Amino acid sequence: MQSGMEYVYAALLLHSAGAEITEEKVAAVLNAAGISADMGRVKALVQALNGVNIEEAISQAQPAFAPVAAPAAAPTAAPAEAAPAAEPEPAKAEAAAEKEEKKKEEEEEKKEEAGVEGLAALFG
Repeated sequence: MQSGMEYVYAALLLHSAGAEITEEKVAAVLNAAGISADMGRVKALVQALNGVNIEEAISQAQPAFAPVAAPAAAPTAAPAEAAPAAEPEPAKAEAAAEKEEKKKEEEEEKKEEAGVEGLAALFG
């Protein structure tokens, strides 16, 4: 069963080779891979990519699919006498860092969802 991604892969292969992405070339790549090209899908792909800066699209998509680093371990509670009460700044900085990290994760999730929605719209 084909997912439609093979059409995108064919276009990316042509782009990587420095070749113009045309209906004929996408169909030829698919046929060379043993896939019977649906010319309606090929035409839709080529039209959708018309005017798209593929390098820019790839660079924007990569953060969404990059491996996610494991979150830092939560700090353990220290005995009351070991942590003076006069040092609230590190706690504020840590809370701000955690808030920023959460915000970045949410933005990455939104980018990933947007990328998936775009592909789903193209290959429905």
